Amino acid sequence: MGNPWKDISLSDYENHMCLDSVKQLQALNEAMKEQFDMFPVDNAMVLGVAGGNGLEHIDPAKYVKVYGVDINAGYLEETKNRYKDLSGILECLCLDLINEPEKLPNSDLLIANLLIEYIGYEAFQKAVKKIDPKYVSAVIQINTDTKNWVSDSPYLHAFDRLDEVHHQMEENALTDAMSTVGYSFISKDAKELPNGKALVRLDYKKA
Repeated sequence: MGNPWKDISLSDYENHMCLDSVKQLQALNEAMKEQFDMFPVDNAMVLGVAGGNGLEHIDPAKYVKVYGVDINAGYLEETKNRYKDLSGILECLCLDLINEPEKLPNSDLLIANLLIEYIGYEAFQKAVKKIDPKYVSAVIQINTDTKNWVSDSPYLHAFDRLDEVHHQMEENALTDAMSTVGYSFISKDAKELPNGKALVRLDYKKA
């Protein structure tokens, strides 16, 4: 069977993520604005870009190139349609990060929000080494309820197969994994969410 993310509709994903009982789409949008603004770079890569939530915060006066990477080609088509104003800056790449990391281009800033959960630390390390960024900014979900890590919603069954690829995230484990490939921790931000969850942004700089 293929990667379950290829079979989840963008509307189910986004409608679930923006529910008042979930509020992750909104929190991720705020996080991405901070990520695009805070680092002294003119190019970036967003892994797991989905439908492009947060790309409206790309400042064309600052960025000359932003790559949006996802395994779902349909998501990327919608992203390109939504952000026609970023033509010439935004380049969408349909890649399987676990099996095709060698196809990733270089970029000075790597943004990975709710992405490492679905490829694991080792695959993320390989991607980081290939991209060779100066900065890495990652948002991970911390769950107090490790059995029900997807919040309840009318769209819940759209995510039934994600257990096949989900990895439980821990801050220290990610920092250790990043240290192994030559990156030092520089900052952290956390946002509390409904249902006993939190989004934690961890930022790293190449040593």
